[in-house]
Amino acid sequence: MLTFIGTLLFLLMITIIVVRFMGKSALAQFTPHDLIAIFFIVSLAVSSIEVNGLLQSVIGIGLVIIVHILLSRLSLYNRLNPVMIGEPLILIKNGKVIKSSLKRSRFSLAELLASIRAKGYADITHIQYAILEPSGDISVLIKEVSAPLTPASLGYQTNDQGLPIAVIIEGKIQPRNLQLIHKDKEWLRTKLQAVGVKSLDEIFYAAVREEDHSLIVDDGKGCF
Repeated sequence: MLTFIGTLLFLLMITIIVVRFMGKSALAQFTPHDLIAIFFIVSLAVSSIEVNGLLQSVIGIGLVIIVHILLSRLSLYNRLNPVMIGEPLILIKNGKVIKSSLKRSRFSLAELLASIRAKGYADITHIQYAILEPSGDISVLIKEVSAPLTPASLGYQTNDQGLPIAVIIEGKIQPRNLQLIHKDKEWLRTKLQAVGVKSLDEIFYAAVREEDHSLIVDDGKGCF
């Protein structure tokens, strides 16, 4: 049993270190070689562990959970964050790609550009900072001169219309959602009649805005 526990803990830690060493790019987006590499690493590690009986299986699961919780707790300490989780890395600054950061992160330029395009930014000259987070995700901060105009930036005040609450889904009334806005079925039917709806079967989706109780109706055909 002690041999089993020692082997499990050793291989678990080795696997975590190896995946950590692969870099954040492997976590940001799984390319075919990233996925295959991680799959093989885990498969080789697991195949080396011989589990005899239910007791060892339960102990093994418990140990993995304990190690996971322990590492999560250790990551809360600032001094251990760079080792346990890693640090943010600036990949683009003032519209310029930092080549040395790409090498450190093992992120290719093609992968960086693809990730940025996926976030809706095709021109890197509009980007103030692109930061590779410890999780592998890329945060993009746009330059102020390139930021889209908003009512607030133009000095206009807008009223919050509130979250649309679904009251009908595929022709069926949602009573609990009606309770959230303090309305009943009769109120809903009256609102539907006011917009010309005669039967619930005509409605694919309907919602009510919290702020003004205005109705959104969709028959799934683009008619309303």
